[in-house]
Amino acid sequence: MGVWSHRFGLVLPLMLAAFPCIAGGPLHAQCKVEWTFGIPCMNVYLELVSQIKKWTTADNCVNGGEKCLYTLKSANKHFIVAQHTTPVHKYVDDLTFKLSSSFNNGSCYVSGFSVSEVWYAVFDYGTNYCNLHNLIEGSGLDKVSGYSESTSNFNCTQYSKANCTIY
Repeated sequence: MGVWSHRFGLVLPLMLAAFPCIAGGPLHAQCKVEWTFGIPCMNVYLELVSQIKKWTTADNCVNGGEKCLYTLKSANKHFIVAQHTTPVHKYVDDLTFKLSSSFNNGSCYVSGFSVSEVWYAVFDYGTNYCNLHNLIEGSGLDKVSGYSESTSNFNCTQYSKANCTIY
């Protein structure tokens, strides 16, 4: 073992233990989620836009939740852009939803992405995942036929720590 590897051989393993996102997850607080819905994209679009508009005020934040302070920035049947502001610290996360129709079976495929605007945000305890998931659940889209969701700790900062019932 060379001098460098002998002296510094533990540096990388210690960094990976301290910062697990380095081991294969995002290096910035963000989340990517893929969904399939067994309904047309126009229905998904209408439900998501409606839910974002329902949760624009701080009313749902009263009991400590995060199901509030969403802002719709732009929307068309293929792409939705929104923001979510955390009620306590006022951090802003940017959200996008890309909707694609399947002509074979009438299903809709959606790719969602949430990213913290704060450049130094690394750990978010699953907040960016919850930004997206709460809209899907709040709109009832998680109950439609053919629903599926796909993500992981690799795609979402601290996904396994997410507790969306409080966010």
